[in-house]
Amino acid sequence: MNEELTDSIADLSTTLQTIEKVLNIKSMEKEIEQLEVEASAPNLWDDPSNAQTITTRLSFLQNELKKVISLRQRLDDVSVLIELATDENDLSALSDAKNEISSLIPAIREMEVKTLLSGEYDSREALVTIRSEAGGVDAADWAEMLLRMYLRYCERQNWKTNVYETSYAEEAGIKSATFAVHAPYAYGTLSVEQGTHRLVRISPFDSQSRRHTSFAGVEVVPVVDKSDQIEISDDEIRVDVYRSSGPGGQGVNTTDSAVRITHIPSGIVVSCQNERSQLQNKATALSVLQSKLLEKRHQEEQAKIDALKNSTSGSWGNQMRSYVLAPYQLVKDLRTEFETGNPAAVLDGDLDGFIEAGIRWRKQS
Repeated sequence: MNEELTDSIADLSTTLQTIEKVLNIKSMEKEIEQLEVEASAPNLWDDPSNAQTITTRLSFLQNELKKVISLRQRLDDVSVLIELATDENDLSALSDAKNEISSLIPAIREMEVKTLLSGEYDSREALVTIRSEAGGVDAADWAEMLLRMYLRYCERQNWKTNVYETSYAEEAGIKSATFAVHAPYAYGTLSVEQGTHRLVRISPFDSQSRRHTSFAGVEVVPVVDKSDQIEISDDEIRVDVYRSSGPGGQGVNTTDSAVRITHIPSGIVVSCQNERSQLQNKATALSVLQSKLLEKRHQEEQAKIDALKNSTSGSWGNQMRSYVLAPYQLVKDLRTEFETGNPAAVLDGDLDGFIEAGIRWRKQS
């Protein structure tokens, strides 16, 4: 048993060494020192946007460094525990060591997956848009179920979210919704969720309780950075204002504060209604539009590269995951083949397995 544990520790140590090398621990420590100096500046919050960037990055790096150091310490400690337990033939201690290794495996694996997020925009925050597609009222209800699933996933990760716009369907569910995820590497993590999600279930809207298939689309784009230089001239956009719709407190549906912006050259339409002020909604909508234009530019550049390579590798295809609630229970990713027989957990935000498999699949494609 102790020989098996020793081999497990050796494998985990090798993986952790690779993680430490990729993360470049010394570089992280230097960046943390620099950010701590910037964060302590008395005039930091004179520029709230820059202050938020600094403090978010600092917190992220501190947490990541703390995790790596803790994992290394735990590995060293369990290695010593095995040596002592072997010398003293302490089976109880060996059992404790085995349990500790079992808990280290997923923790190190999670860190390993993060090192695969090396794309140009992977470190960015994310904007997620969910739209109902084919399937009528079932599709609108399905889109709302997906919105809840992703918000629950973000909650599990302790990621802050901000719903910018929700367009409610007439009978039930939503036509579309857009929300921001304010966390480093949110885009790299969630981008593997992009595509069409298919639901098969007994429709709660069918009086004959027949099985229905419905579809919803998920779009994930990176939040723009100051260095992105996405210029939008006034003559390229049409701005419409309207009254906010859907559930809300005092003040909702009383003023034309919601804003819809149409980017005429591309046809991209974005909306925002979460703020009381029309000016604030317009600023947020413009930010969303910039993010979508950035992603469009990135896709066009990637298409040129793929054309030059004469390769379709990395293409997502259209339908990427199937959720079956009847006649059996199964959620299966059509790209990675990862699956689970517990749709309830998945729809409650338990997406770690699917996202890890998606990140690994993308890296290998």
